[in-house]
Amino acid sequence: MILLSDALVQARMGFDGIGWIAWIVLGGLAGWIASKFMGTDAQQGIVLNILVGIIGGLIGGFVLRLFHVSTAGFGWILTFVTALAGACILLAIVRLVTGRR
Repeated sequence: MILLSDALVQARMGFDGIGWIAWIVLGGLAGWIASKFMGTDAQQGIVLNILVGIIGGLIGGFVLRLFHVSTAGFGWILTFVTALAGACILLAIVRLVTGRR
């Protein structure tokens, strides 16, 4: 019974304990920093930075799940690093597909 109530609390909080507003903020920061690393900041606005960061978080989470790693116990820090790494991967893939430097 305790496990069920813990699962319900986590489900209400959403996204492994981090709310959707926090995902937007973390995604925006991760997308902006990734665009600085990858040299695409001049081509992107704030909305695209947020989208790249959020999609990067999904990509990073997928890669971590391939290796059976969970970010649930690490909170915001590993979540941000995961989104940052995923955003860099996404921007590298876009660069390869479009051929832009």
